[in-house]
Amino acid sequence: MQDELRHVRLQLEYLKPQLVLEQNNINATVVVFGSARFLSPEQAEQQLEQVQQHYTAEPDNPNAISALQRAQRDLRNSQYYVASQTFSRLVTAHSCQHPGSALMIISGGGPGIMEAANRGAMDANGKSIGLNIVLPKEQNPNPYITPEFCFQFHYFAIRKMHFLQRARALVAFPGGFGTLDELFETLTLIQTRKAERVPVILYDKAFWQKLINFDMLSEEGLISPQDLELIQYVDTPEQAWQIIYDFYQLGATTA
Repeated sequence: MQDELRHVRLQLEYLKPQLVLEQNNINATVVVFGSARFLSPEQAEQQLEQVQQHYTAEPDNPNAISALQRAQRDLRNSQYYVASQTFSRLVTAHSCQHPGSALMIISGGGPGIMEAANRGAMDANGKSIGLNIVLPKEQNPNPYITPEFCFQFHYFAIRKMHFLQRARALVAFPGGFGTLDELFETLTLIQTRKAERVPVILYDKAFWQKLINFDMLSEEGLISPQDLELIQYVDTPEQAWQIIYDFYQLGATTA
């Protein structure tokens, strides 16, 4: 762990996933980002049931009221978990049926949207990749990652390279700092032509337009009007998959 050996650690951390993915002929992925904090509907419903019991016992307790509101919010937001799972199942089902135009789901390997993405791939009897990261609050790999494609990273920079090196599309569900970090890095690389243009899809148009005023950046001359065309909004998993399907003309490829 000496500073003098950091360059060796960086090289090894890049090389291991690179060799494994090359050996398995994986060269086209769909990256799925989003909050690690979203719960599955099953988890959210169980949590709400427990919280409601405490609230019923102490309906005037401010902590019980806050906990109930959070649990209700978590149940509402579990729709994103379901959407990520459904989207990944669609992508993986196509890939299993059409190996010549296969796209493998790749996630950050943790819980929430990441777990849902890997779970959707498993639902379709396919494989998926998880790029897990060592964090102060331990993030364990979710159980739906294909074991041989479960990688553990220490350096965010190397992890980012593997996210985008084979990416044929990026789908960003609502998320926090990490999601925004990956989104803006991808947009910057495409804008500056350091990376080829791929579909960048934002799930839930109302959420993203409330969060970020991209039009204002264009109006103020901070980005070009054409840069707005790098982003596409969707409100269903089917719409997200259709954009990717049409962009690569997968119907023509597999006919």
